[in-house]
Amino acid sequence: MEEELLKLKGDKKIPTRILLRRTMKYVKPEILSFIVAFILLIANVVLDLYLPLVVEDITNNVTSDAINLDRIIVMAVIYFVVILVTMATLYLESMILQRAGQKIIYNLRIDVFTHIENMSQHQFDEMPVGSLVTRVASYTQSMSDFFTNVIVRVIKNILYIAGVLSVMFYLSPKITLFMLISVALVAISSFIFSRAVSKRFRTERRALSDLNTYLNENLSGMKITQIFNQEEFKDDEFNEKNEFLRKSRFNSIICFALYRPFITLIYILSVALCFYLGFEYGMLAGAVVAYYMYLSKFFNPIQELADQLNQIQKALTASERLFNLMDVMPEVRDASDAIDIDNFKGKIEFRNVWFAYNGDDWILRDVSFVINPKESCAFVGATGAGKTTILGLIVRNYEIQKGQILIDDIDITKIKIKSLRRAIGQMLQDVFLFSGSIRDNITLHDTSYTDEKILETCKYVNADSFINKLPKGLDEEVIERGENFSQGQRQLLSFARTVLAEPQILILDEATANIDTETEVLIQESLEKIKNIGTMLVVAHRLSTIQHADQIIVLQKGEIIEKGNHQELLSKHGHYYKLYKLQFENRE
Repeated sequence: MEEELLKLKGDKKIPTRILLRRTMKYVKPEILSFIVAFILLIANVVLDLYLPLVVEDITNNVTSDAINLDRIIVMAVIYFVVILVTMATLYLESMILQRAGQKIIYNLRIDVFTHIENMSQHQFDEMPVGSLVTRVASYTQSMSDFFTNVIVRVIKNILYIAGVLSVMFYLSPKITLFMLISVALVAISSFIFSRAVSKRFRTERRALSDLNTYLNENLSGMKITQIFNQEEFKDDEFNEKNEFLRKSRFNSIICFALYRPFITLIYILSVALCFYLGFEYGMLAGAVVAYYMYLSKFFNPIQELADQLNQIQKALTASERLFNLMDVMPEVRDASDAIDIDNFKGKIEFRNVWFAYNGDDWILRDVSFVINPKESCAFVGATGAGKTTILGLIVRNYEIQKGQILIDDIDITKIKIKSLRRAIGQMLQDVFLFSGSIRDNITLHDTSYTDEKILETCKYVNADSFINKLPKGLDEEVIERGENFSQGQRQLLSFARTVLAEPQILILDEATANIDTETEVLIQESLEKIKNIGTMLVVAHRLSTIQHADQIIVLQKGEIIEKGNHQELLSKHGHYYKLYKLQFENRE
């Protein structure tokens, strides 16, 4: 169960070959950079492998009876030059790889974020936000490390191992055959280690993402936690998840703690054997020193490969999670024959619409109604009756299971989503403001609007009543979620944002539910101004705010039980009459 904590719905195991094939889509545009880096890498390895031979020559000269000082100086200069060239090739190789790797991850992040943006609201309801954040930020970083660091080091270390073995055979075939025993031990232990760490690391990544999800949710809901004194309970929950992550990480550390000392032990024994057999077989001092240096160059790459196996596993796990997310197809998509519409008249029709969020738990049951262009229509009913759902279906936040929704007698599934939503302005009960300025939140960074137009709109919806009092006006800072403004001020900014976009259809979902009476009066004045701009759909619990609607639809358990205007519904003495009378009595 613990290993499933962070999987999104639909996550599956993807074979490594498929992961690599899909990753190549992002690698291909930078393939030339990788080729150049690979050439530099080979040059770097060859030069580095040449250095012990220079040391051998110098050592043999120093230990000989007739010391050739000129030869020693020449070889020392060669050693210095080789070091400089090696550092230069290493620098160029790193810069090329970093640039190519960052471009790859840049494009991957854009694709992942764009894919998430196209998902439906229903899919977001099922996906933990923390897990999505982890995939976009943390997992792409793991893949970035793979392209800019891990892959080159793996190739370099493999070349080192092959090159060192070749030179070691050249210096002493007999000693190298003995050393192959240690090579076999290292290879076997590395295989066992990689298998052991793979499973543990996968669990660790899932535990980390689960912790991120928990943090995201609880930091957002900290106010509720503090109001109900749930800090101790939340601490216990956090400690449980934190402990699971600690144990998961510790299990991975145990593998490394056993593996690294074992490799070091093999290395020390191999060095001792090298010196013993070197002098036993009558090798020159320079050859023994060179052999020792090659032995160091042989074991260092092997030890690094162990760490890189971990990095490769990180990258594979990250790519698997990312591609699983990319494989989640948006539930709401444009049809192949969908059309763009620049202007809507505003006629809205529901024909026998059935909708459920899950299975057969119907939220709407055979709902049918018509709203004519420029009409205002209000939806009334108890919580859960389906009012907000109707508004969400009009903008295609969700797809219906049965029936049809039409705008201007065109099925909305035949209208491109962007075209549809561009024509519909929405004011919701919970206003979301982004960090930035008031101007940014009203225009949503659309630079085509002038300050005069923005201020005119703000005045139109009475938002200027508080904006003009701010020190910086439109440039006043908005902190996260707009917490430095009151609920009423945020709602007025939302209203300005909606009206500025000049929609042909307006949706108001409990837009006046959580605001003070004074701000409600301002909004009601604004509503009267824009009433004739386009078709207006309103959900409101306060029946006093919808008395002048052209049509009122009363819902109960997902079905329409009454329709008409305010006076017509009161005269029927039905459900609407009871609601109105109850509110009136409560107000009295």
